[in-house]
Amino acid sequence: MAKKTSSGRKPAASAPKKVREQSRADRGVRTSDAITTLADGIVTSAMAGREPRVHVPTRSKSNTKWNKSRGILQMGTDQQERQLFNLGQARKFMQTLLHGQGIKELIDADKTLSLRGMFYKSLHTIQGTGGKGRPGEKTFNDQTESDGILEDLEVTLGSLREELHVFAKKRGTMVGNITVIDSGDTIDCRRMGSGGYAIPSICEPDVIQFENVDADFVLHVEKDTVWQRFNEDKFWREHNCILTEGSGQPPRGVRRMLHRLNKEHGLPIICLLDCDPWGHYIYSVIKQGSISLAFESERLAIPEAKYLGIRSKDYEACGLSDDVQIELNDRDKQRAKQIMEYPWFQEKRGWQKEIKQMLSNGFKMEVESLITKDISYVTEVYVPERLKAEDWLV
Repeated sequence: MAKKTSSGRKPAASAPKKVREQSRADRGVRTSDAITTLADGIVTSAMAGREPRVHVPTRSKSNTKWNKSRGILQMGTDQQERQLFNLGQARKFMQTLLHGQGIKELIDADKTLSLRGMFYKSLHTIQGTGGKGRPGEKTFNDQTESDGILEDLEVTLGSLREELHVFAKKRGTMVGNITVIDSGDTIDCRRMGSGGYAIPSICEPDVIQFENVDADFVLHVEKDTVWQRFNEDKFWREHNCILTEGSGQPPRGVRRMLHRLNKEHGLPIICLLDCDPWGHYIYSVIKQGSISLAFESERLAIPEAKYLGIRSKDYEACGLSDDVQIELNDRDKQRAKQIMEYPWFQEKRGWQKEIKQMLSNGFKMEVESLITKDISYVTEVYVPERLKAEDWLV
């Protein structure tokens, strides 16, 4: 295992309540002003006889740059235009302004809404679009369309989703040697029973503070089913760590929590994920960031994150039976080859070898496959031995 980092480490001091409240208020004012500026620009154009338009930074692979020196994905400078009188852009133009208005109302009322709530807040039938038995056109077809516009507003306004007063569904859990101050409530993650602390979608310092951080590392596992085994076996107590899970690909709240624990307290982030292209991709997102959220990499990506397993070599190394093999389908193989070509994996011999061996094996494996050895094999043998040997990929 890596050198312990808890010895002599002084926990970061929590911001005083007044400072936190002032920070939240300041962010609200900045975001509200940005929305007003956006709206004023549209009104000014209309009054001057010019076509109203909005410029939105492009969230796409072509506008995502790999910053090798920093080890993160970053958004480029390309922008797309949304014009009111362009039939192909008018709908998104309208949706952008609708959500902008909704966010302004939330900030003014000092309230928050879920992503689902924002979808319904701006949902209505557009007047004059129906008739003669035909249903009218709705402002949004589904929540996915609404969520995309909210992300567009984030980058357009230069504000985080949390600064828009919008939150996502809680997904992810934590337990271990840390105390969390959540909106003023003290939560000892050493005393969370079998359920653990539900990681919220908003994990900014003015909402979440840390105290009594007495851990050597964070072990992040892919799924709740694996997390339950580690929690029941009290792995976090035996190995002095913090244990988290992200219910598959971790949402922003979980990634932000991991990022803060790494940057503010120097805790290594060690990942235990499935041996398949999707587990590899989850690690990639935790480590470098994602294309769709490249504008968030500064506060989400963890370039130092480590991939402990499960690995292609484990089928033979752990003496697993044929029963654990899940055949790779064509989609798996295509995805694996795409991941090999990611620039942050291209120069990593360990990763090239890992993915090639998985393809050569012709099958993938889940972390749960280790249960075939023993119910607690993963917590009592597999992970402790890998940690001691520092056997991981980076």
